[in-house]
Amino acid sequence: MTTTERLMPPLDADERASLESWLDFYRTTLAGKCAGLTEDQLRTASAPPSPLTLLGLVQHMAEVERNWFRRVLAEEDVPPLFGPEAGPGTHSGGFDLAEEDTYDRALAAWRAETDRGRENCAGRALDDTAPFGDGRVTLRWIYTHMIAEYARHCGHADLLRERIDGSTGV
Repeated sequence: MTTTERLMPPLDADERASLESWLDFYRTTLAGKCAGLTEDQLRTASAPPSPLTLLGLVQHMAEVERNWFRRVLAEEDVPPLFGPEAGPGTHSGGFDLAEEDTYDRALAAWRAETDRGRENCAGRALDDTAPFGDGRVTLRWIYTHMIAEYARHCGHADLLRERIDGSTGV
């Protein structure tokens, strides 16, 4: 779910449903932080001296989704979406904005990556593994890492949004 309708994860779900629900909760939170802003506002680095922008966060999370659910979990050889590739098992970042980058493009890429990630996870058990570094990583670990990644960046988004227009919550 990458709309702005944020549903609280169920309080009594099994492990997989809990992990997937929390991941969707934070995906929706990021979308909500961007809702209703202009292209210029989404490109605004509103917490100097940091160059971080809401658009950069959306691009970054598209890259992170692509990295973990496609490159690592599904072992797909896919190029970066935004900027140069940083190497195997890593993502390029996506934080930096090019002139041609737009929120619509970033949002479409992010939604496509979240959809593809869900597809790549659907037939796998939480204990299924994929090669990573010198070892193997479980789907459970990837879900947990993604929840932490989104939670951290949603905190950044909250600050950026508040500095742009005073909006809090979501």
